[in-house]
Amino acid sequence: MWRSSLGFSSARRLLSSSPSPSPSTHHSSFYCVATRRPLQSLSGSPSSPSAAAPPPSHPNSSVPANSGVGFIGGADGVRAFASSSSSPAAVTAAAAAAAFDVSSLASLRAREAVDVARHYGRCYWELSKARLSLLVVATSGTGFVLGSGSVVDIPGLCWTCGGTMMVAAAANSLNQVFEIKNDAKMKRTKQRPLPSGRISVPHAVAWASSAGVVGTALLAYKTNALAAGFAASNLILYAFVYTPLKQIHPVNTWVGAIVGAIPPLLGWVAASGEISLNSMILPAALYFWQIPHFMALAHLCRNDYAAGGFKMLSLGDALGQRTSLVALRNCLYMVPLGYLAYDWGLATGWFCLESTVLTLAISATAFSFYRDRTMQKARRMFHASLLYLPVFMSGLLFHRLLDSHQDLSGSHSLKYNELSSSLETPLEENGSSKRKKGLRTQAQPPVAYASYAPFPFLPAPSYAGPH
Repeated sequence: MWRSSLGFSSARRLLSSSPSPSPSTHHSSFYCVATRRPLQSLSGSPSSPSAAAPPPSHPNSSVPANSGVGFIGGADGVRAFASSSSSPAAVTAAAAAAAFDVSSLASLRAREAVDVARHYGRCYWELSKARLSLLVVATSGTGFVLGSGSVVDIPGLCWTCGGTMMVAAAANSLNQVFEIKNDAKMKRTKQRPLPSGRISVPHAVAWASSAGVVGTALLAYKTNALAAGFAASNLILYAFVYTPLKQIHPVNTWVGAIVGAIPPLLGWVAASGEISLNSMILPAALYFWQIPHFMALAHLCRNDYAAGGFKMLSLGDALGQRTSLVALRNCLYMVPLGYLAYDWGLATGWFCLESTVLTLAISATAFSFYRDRTMQKARRMFHASLLYLPVFMSGLLFHRLLDSHQDLSGSHSLKYNELSSSLETPLEENGSSKRKKGLRTQAQPPVAYASYAPFPFLPAPSYAGPH
């Protein structure tokens, strides 16, 4: 509703303070305050409807109709003051009122713009499943630090986390685009932006496409093509394989576990540019951890998933026996990960001990759920899974061993340069002496020391010239 910036009483006081006009200079002048559209020209000519009829009195005011101040357009909320004087005071009052009204109109439009930005920002936040995306970013950042060695590239870490966040937001947004009807049937998801109608489908698709393309390009430009390839493949796997599979077969849980295991490998590759054996520790932990986590969630939300049309393992397991057994089995699979991290030179022995204790703790909650398949036991295992992952990643970061691969590479490069220079010198001398004697020799490539990495311990071969 458009409000007047100048009250009627204040306008009356301003106009009453001006001297009375003389009959020779008497004419009607109007000025409009807070109107949605410009007021038509109000001249004193007989052909003007406003000039022919006197302005009506305000319904809530005691001002008489012939007092020189009136209202125009009171029916639709458009107010205009009529003054029977063209004195400087009245003109100044009109100008001040108009200026004040323009500022209030600008502030109103600014508030509207802020409200629109807040609305769409909230929609983007919910479409992206921001908390889940932040968890994905945390696993990717942990992988980047583990793959960095002794020196962590902070700008590279920030670019990796930013690109991962955008790709994860795109994947989650596309997931909600494909599941509008399913989400509308579930209590847990029916208030999301798309089922509730707070944002349109084309708008959500445009947001997801933009975020996915920009995030992938950011990873390709700031890190490497392998990391960008992992991001793009994970987006496709999540949005176009895992999402439709949720309505087809319970194997979707294991496909989703693969999706969740890729981000830490993405971070490792973004930092080191390669995939090694010890880079698989954290992805393996993510894969096995997701199974008990989602099995507990599927048991707790079994009826909701059935209403939404999602094919979870718990739907055909009313007693929860298979669900709890799968959860317990995958918890036990995580027990050796601490030892493998120690044996493969990724972490210290303390992490081996801490990881074993932590995994046995979550396995105990899974075993408790297996023995007594109640909602309370499932919820306890779910909460234990929420605690397991951040503690495991924190311990891995705290007890990680700094990689000395770069130092070893530098020393090997130095030895190779010394070896090649020492071998090239006698060969050159021998070749020059033979050229002096008129003998033509053909150079042979030094095979053994051409690549020092596979066999650095083999001696360089000696070549015998032709006799």
